[in-house]
Parts: sequence; C-alpha cells; structure tokens
Amino acid sequence: MSVRSVLSAALLGSALISVPAFAQHQGHPMPAPAPAPTPAPAPADPHAGHDMPAAPATPAPDRVDPHAGHVMPEQPATAEPIDPHAGHDITGGPAAPADPMAGMDHSTMDHGMMDDAASASPGPGMETPPPPEAGSGPPRAADAIWGADAMRASREDLQRTHGDFPVFWFQGDRFETQVREGADGYLWDLQGYYGGPTSRLWFKSEGEGTFGEPIEQAEVQALYARAIAPFWDLQAGVRQDLGGPDTTHAVIGVQGLSPYQFEVDAAFFLSQRGDLTARIEGEVDQRITQRLILQPRAEVNLSAQDIPLLGVGAGIDTIEAGVRLRYEFIREFAPYIGIEQSWRLGGSADYARARGEDPSVTNFLVGIRFWF
Repeated sequence: MSVRSVLSAALLGSALISVPAFAQHQGHPMPAPAPAPTPAPAPADPHAGHDMPAAPATPAPDRVDPHAGHVMPEQPATAEPIDPHAGHDITGGPAAPADPMAGMDHSTMDHGMMDDAASASPGPGMETPPPPEAGSGPPRAADAIWGADAMRASREDLQRTHGDFPVFWFQGDRFETQVREGADGYLWDLQGYYGGPTSRLWFKSEGEGTFGEPIEQAEVQALYARAIAPFWDLQAGVRQDLGGPDTTHAVIGVQGLSPYQFEVDAAFFLSQRGDLTARIEGEVDQRITQRLILQPRAEVNLSAQDIPLLGVGAGIDTIEAGVRLRYEFIREFAPYIGIEQSWRLGGSADYARARGEDPSVTNFLVGIRFWF
C-alpha cells in the first residue's frame, strides 16, 4: 500500500469520529448576550473571561431580581478552584427593569416650592419647641373631667407629698462678744419659726449690752408670716421692748432671699405712742471653702421723728457694717471672728454725745452661729 493510500484512510477515520460530537450541538440556537446597562458599572465578575456556552433558549417568567441595584464589594484575591463551568459561554441574564424616572425633564420642576423643613428631623440630643397652643388651656382643666371637689383634695395631697407639712427651725445668727475701747459688750440675735412653706409663726429676739451693766436694748417679736413670692414672706405681728422704756410696737415687714443670695429682713414698727421707725438688714455668705465662709453684713435703722425718750433722732438713726469669718465644723455649729463698725448719725449722734458716748464705735467680734 502506498503512502498516499495510508494518509487518505487516516483522514477519513478522523472525519467519521468528529461527526457525532459535532452533531450533539447541531441546531442549538446561541443567543447573543444582552448589552450591559448604562448606569453605574457592575463589580468585577469572578467568571470574566470564561468562555461559557449559552443555555438553551427557553422562555422564563419575568421576575424582579431581589438583589437588583445592590453594589457587592470586591472579594479578596484568593486561589481560584477549578471552575466546573470553564469554557462555557454564559449569556447575560434578563434586562434590568427600566428606570421610571428616565426620560423625565426635571428642568420644569420648581424645586423652590419643596419644603425641606417638613421632612427635617432633629438630630440626637435636640429638642423641638412646644407647639404654640401648649399652655393655652385653663389652669385647672381636670376639674371639668373629675370634678372640682375631687381635684381640690388631690391638689392638697400633692402639696403635702412635696413638703407642705409643719417643721420647727431655730437659729442663733449672732451670739457674740464685742471687744472694743472701754468696756466690752455682748450681743444676741436669735430667730426661729414653726410652720410649713406657705404659712409660719416666727419668733425673733435681739439685744445688746455691756458686761457688768444692765441690758441696754432688747426686744422680742412674735410674727405671722405668709409666703407672697418664691423665697419671700410677708410678716406681721407684735414687738415688745424689754430694755429701757416699756414700749410695744405693731410690726409689718418682709423677709426673704434676694438675687445673688442676699438675705434681707426689712420691717416697719409703730409704737403705742405713735412713733414710726424702720429697720433694714442684709447679709450674704461668700463661701471660701466648703467649711470656711465669709459673711458681710449691714444694718440701717431709721426714724420718722425725734424720740428723745430713746435717744433717737429723725432720719437715719444708726448704720452698722461688718464682716464675719466662720468655720463650720458641722453645718449646725460654726464659731466665727469678725469686725464691725457702727455709727450714730444726725440727731442720734447728738444724743450720744450728750450722754458722753462716742457716736462711732469699732467692735472686734468672737462668737458662734448655730441652728437646729
């Protein structure tokens, strides 16, 4: 057999073997892949570059991809296992649904009419203001629902629950020895009350003298106080003088805490003889440490007329100004030292000189302040 005959037989055998393999895919339609959507580029396909044969063209129901529009993060590069679909040409999936806003002309829309405030929400920690109608209702609107009698009892119970019950309080504001030129003296200034936050019975006593001599001046007050404003009481009652001439006064005044923590006590006194006098006291605590406190204090006494029996002239009778430094071992007990200057003015100074007294006196103070 010649070489030409051998080659011809080999080619004929190869053709017969390849015909069945080619016939397996004969007649299968190969649809072209759908074009990629024009919006944002899709993430890299791990099968990119693989030649995947197209699946048979069979009708499939239209359905929305639940992951449509999701941007998948790129996976870290790892050694890829052998892909069982290597060499297959995969066709594109169904086309993404059309954008309903595509093709619309937004240039004709009036963006200035859009109210961003309606959809704005406060950030963390922000509070929206109350509505304009807040607080515009009647002060006791619950009376219309539950009845005035039931709500009256409820309000009284609420007051008792929040501190409207009687208490007793007593304070020695000044209890001191006065060291001065000549004979030393003493002074006391006591006060206390019994009652609740809106109505109280007050007791006050104040006096002074010189050691070894009779009491020069002393008084006792019994007062009824009624709250008229936060931290302020209106007081009215009786004052009885114990030192000197026997004198009784009607009293009306106010006592409370002014701005900047100034404690104020002001009162008018009308005696049974018709003498009208007044007194204004003020003091403030300046805390240096938690226990060391500096207290400036001032007092002014006035008179509407001359009172020769008491050695008081019309106008400003006396002015006292001083400072006390106390140390609170406990809140209820605090010794102090200080200095105070007093002046008699006008007619009162003349009466003092006539008695052989100095109208201006400097006192060095040692005392205690206590309360319970």
